[in-house]
Amino acid sequence: MNPASYTQLRDKKVLIAGAGVTGIAAGRALRKRGSEVTFVDEKATTADDFTVVAPDKVSINDFDALLVSPGWREDHPLIEGARESGIEIMNEIDLAWSIKAENRSSQKWIALTGTNGKTTTVELAAHMLRTGGVSALACGNVGTTVVEAVESSESYDYLVLELSSFQLHWLENAQFVSAAVLNIAQDHVDWHGSFDSYAKDKLSILDKSAMAILNGDDGEVVSRTTHWLGRKIFYSLDTPAPGEIGVVEELLVDRAFVADPQEAAMIAELKDVTPTVPHSVSNSLAAAALARSAGITHDAIGQAIGSFTPGRHRIETILEKEDITYIDDSKATNPHAAAASILSALSVVWIAGGLAKGAEMEQLVARVKPRLRAAVLIGEDRDLIAAELAAQAPEVPVIFIDAPQGFVKGLQNNEFMESVVRAAHDVAQKGDTVLLAPACASMDQFISYSDRGERFKQAVLKVVGDGK
Repeated sequence: MNPASYTQLRDKKVLIAGAGVTGIAAGRALRKRGSEVTFVDEKATTADDFTVVAPDKVSINDFDALLVSPGWREDHPLIEGARESGIEIMNEIDLAWSIKAENRSSQKWIALTGTNGKTTTVELAAHMLRTGGVSALACGNVGTTVVEAVESSESYDYLVLELSSFQLHWLENAQFVSAAVLNIAQDHVDWHGSFDSYAKDKLSILDKSAMAILNGDDGEVVSRTTHWLGRKIFYSLDTPAPGEIGVVEELLVDRAFVADPQEAAMIAELKDVTPTVPHSVSNSLAAAALARSAGITHDAIGQAIGSFTPGRHRIETILEKEDITYIDDSKATNPHAAAASILSALSVVWIAGGLAKGAEMEQLVARVKPRLRAAVLIGEDRDLIAAELAAQAPEVPVIFIDAPQGFVKGLQNNEFMESVVRAAHDVAQKGDTVLLAPACASMDQFISYSDRGERFKQAVLKVVGDGK
C-alpha cells in the first residue's frame, strides 16, 4: 500500500491484528480518519470502545485492509488469507509516515535497531538532540508509539525511532535521515525461523535510510553490510580511521562529521559515560553519530552524555555490602546482552534463565565461563544453560531454584525471587558481583523484564540489605 492510500480509508473497514498498545494507537488514528475499525486478538474483549473478536470469529474478506501489529507472524491464517484475497496489509510505522505526509510536516526521522542496547541508545540520542536545542522524542518500540508521536500536539523536529525486528519485518514506506545498527546476535529465532531471516529483517532498516551508522566491532554487522551502497559511518572502540567515530586513549572522538577527516573532534571523555563499560561506550558512539547526522554540535553531545542516566534494570547497581556488589540487568534478555554484562565484571555469581526464544547458549558460556563463580538458574529453558555449563565449565557450581508450589506470576508475594537471591548470596565471596543477567525473556515466571528486575531489587534489599 502506498503512503497516500493509508489516509484514504474513510468509510473503509479495517481489521487490526493485535489489541495491544500499538494496535490501539493505530486504531484511534484510523477511526479519527473515518475508518470502521475492528480488532482481532486471541483475548477477545473490549479495548478503548473498540470491538475485539477472536481470530476464529472473523472473516478477512469482510474487510478492506488489515493492519498487522508487531509480533504477528506471516503464517497466521488471517495474514495468509489477506494475501490470497489481495487485501491491503498495513503497519503502524507506515501509517504514521503517511499521516506525517498528510499533515505536510517537515519532521525528520532517524532510527536504530540491534539485538541489544536499543532503548538506552535511542533515549540517549533523543537526549542529545534536545540538549542541542532540537525538539525530539524517542518512540517506536520504546514508550510512545510512532503514530502517537506524529499525532501529538507538540510538533517535534525529529523522531528517534527504536525499531524491533518485528516492526522492520512489516515496514515498507518510512524513510530515515540516518539509521544505526548496533549489533546482530541470536534472538527471536523462534519467530523469524532462522538467524539469517532475523538478520535480514534487522538490516532492512538500511534500505529506508540515506546514511548507515554501523558498529565496526560487530562481525555480523560488518560482513552483512559489505554490499550496501549508501554512506556508511562505522564506529568502534578502536582508534577511528578517517570517516569513522571511535576512541583515542580516554576520549570519544569524531572523524566522520568533521570538515577535515584527517583531524578529530572530541565528543566526550570516557569517564562521562555511565556506566563506563564497553557496550555503554559503544552505544554512546552510535547515539553521537545519529545526533551528528541531525547537525547537533560536539559540545552539546558531550553535555548530553555527561548528564544522561540510563533507564532502570540496565546494569543497575542495587547494593554493595561486605565487598559484594548486587547488579540488576534484567534487560539482558538474550545471550549477547548477558555476555556483555558478565564481561563487565571479574567474578560473577550469575542468575540466569527464562524463555530462550530459540537462542543457543553455547557461545555465551564459551565467552563468559572464566568469569563465573557460580550460576543460579531459573525458568523454563534453564536446562539449555545448565547443559552448556556442564559441557564447558563443569567446575562452575550450578544451583537450580524452583518456583514454590502454587506459584502464580505477578502476585505480591516475592518468596521465589528471595530464594534466588539467598542462594546467590550464600555462594558469593568478597569481590564477587551477584548479577541478574538472565539471557532469556521473563514471561514464563514474571510479568515483564521490569517486573523481574524490580523483584530482584526488593529481594536483595530484604535478604542482604536488612530491608533497607
